[in-house]
Amino acid sequence: MSDPVSALKNIFDDTGLVRVSEIGPIGMVTLRGDLSDKVLGKAAVAAGGVNLPEQGQCNTEGSQGIAWMSSDELLIMCPYADVHARLADLQEKLAGSHALAVNVSDARAVFDITGDHLREVIAKLAPVDMHPDQFNGTMFRRTRFAQVPAAFWMPDGRSARIVCFRSVAQYMFDLLKDAAMPGSEVRHYA
Repeated sequence: MSDPVSALKNIFDDTGLVRVSEIGPIGMVTLRGDLSDKVLGKAAVAAGGVNLPEQGQCNTEGSQGIAWMSSDELLIMCPYADVHARLADLQEKLAGSHALAVNVSDARAVFDITGDHLREVIAKLAPVDMHPDQFNGTMFRRTRFAQVPAAFWMPDGRSARIVCFRSVAQYMFDLLKDAAMPGSEVRHYA
């Protein structure tokens, strides 16, 4: 079996207002179904290793977690090496349910941005109110960064994790890097 390779092979740039880095492969499973179904919820919790998130939220702990994607969709995250076993377990537990679970790990690219100006960088690209009173804690948002469909959350006050399609990884990296250019501070959240 060959080793997994991320879209941009862990490229990073730390010359701007924030550090932009593409991180290695992450296990990701899209789970579609009735989120009020107790069987589905229990199976998702087992696969994600955390409690189910509320609407518009993301619960993470270390390298695993669950993000609320829509009224009938969750994104389950885990270490890349564990994704096949967790997917098989999930599918077994949901065998009698009307649900769909698919491994989307290799179809996604994941970026971390870290630094004091990360809210500014995101606000330049996404139509999201990044004020700490409006976007904080475990909030999770599906949106666009320029014209790129993406989702993001902030694991802590100084970092954000962004997930997009692998096919636009280079474009996303360039967008983030350009929005973080030295001298482009807006100082709106300072």
